[in-house]
Amino acid sequence: MISTCSLAGKRLLLGVTGGIAAYKVAELTRLLMQEGVEVQVVMTESACRFVGIATFQGLTGKKVFTELWDTDVPNSMAHINLSREADAILIAPASADFIAKITHGLADDLLSTLCLARNCPLLIAPAMNLQMWENAATRRNLATLQQDGITVLGPGSGYQACGETGTGRMLEPKNLLDAVQSFFQPKYLDGRRVLITAGPTFEAIDTVRGLTNRSSGKMGLAIAQAALAAGAQVTLVCGPICLPFPAVHKLIRIVSTEEMFAAVKDEVSSSDIFISVAAVADYRPAEQHSFKLKKTAADITLTLIPNPDILQYVASLSNPPFCVGFAAETDAVQQYAEEKRKRKKLPLIVANNAVEAIGTNESALILLDDDGSHYLPRADKNAQARLVMAHIAGLYDKHKG
Repeated sequence: MISTCSLAGKRLLLGVTGGIAAYKVAELTRLLMQEGVEVQVVMTESACRFVGIATFQGLTGKKVFTELWDTDVPNSMAHINLSREADAILIAPASADFIAKITHGLADDLLSTLCLARNCPLLIAPAMNLQMWENAATRRNLATLQQDGITVLGPGSGYQACGETGTGRMLEPKNLLDAVQSFFQPKYLDGRRVLITAGPTFEAIDTVRGLTNRSSGKMGLAIAQAALAAGAQVTLVCGPICLPFPAVHKLIRIVSTEEMFAAVKDEVSSSDIFISVAAVADYRPAEQHSFKLKKTAADITLTLIPNPDILQYVASLSNPPFCVGFAAETDAVQQYAEEKRKRKKLPLIVANNAVEAIGTNESALILLDDDGSHYLPRADKNAQARLVMAHIAGLYDKHKG
């Protein structure tokens, strides 16, 4: 299995500049700390007007640096010491003013000076009013930073504190955490095109009722994020779920199995890898009523017909992508999963206990391939997804080799 990169033990210098989005950075700090990241916060004078130093000191357990000439630093060179101790620097939020500073090499405070003196990667998460974001000067500055190898994360789009709506919002803390994880992740699927199905499907009985299952879509989204982190171009076909989506290259929202099947058929020819994570309904009502059925005292009988087997269809193509299946079973998990793998002629299937996994944040997995069984003990689905994606990459390389 190809090794994955954990954030545990990474040292991140988190620079906070002036902007209303600074309040979100407290949550980002908490999330980074949960992942085992050693976070050192540096704030500008303007940032201190939006959020207090004590907040970040409480979260990190470390002194927050704000002054260029800090007498607590023995050699008075915090701008050198702090950057040398970091694996990366993340500026969040990165204001228009601060972006202009680092573009032109200005260094008039601690944060801008250490960015100029750094010998580690620099990531910035812009946050500003939409007019400031679209201003020609800002666009030139960002283009220059990207040419200089600085990673720009976002921004997002939506309602802004000024009351306007548009591009310029700082990415949400969870999205920034994912972006940091992706930055450090080895790019073992660089440029590969990965098609993923996720979530449940919903098979309508009438205009308000239908057949579905309890899949939350969490594992499918985690797999999509892990593929992005590995450098893949990801197309995600997802059923009805209520979770934020990773920043995939193409998102296709569907409801029914037949809609998912149509989307997969449209996308599969341009895919190198197909990962079928979705909890697809095996059956659908033979008749779908165009009105709400009224409740009566009488019994109701539903006739169900089989849905198309999407994974079987893809695996049976004359020139199929590398196919990975998921099997959620309630008993004899390994036996039934291996039978499914052999029946569909899959190079890999990922099995779990449906009762323990569906709707939860953690899962134990069994990876079944031609070399046998590989057990992943119960862990967070995001961590499991990275391990699964590393295993897929290793098998894909062998398959293509």
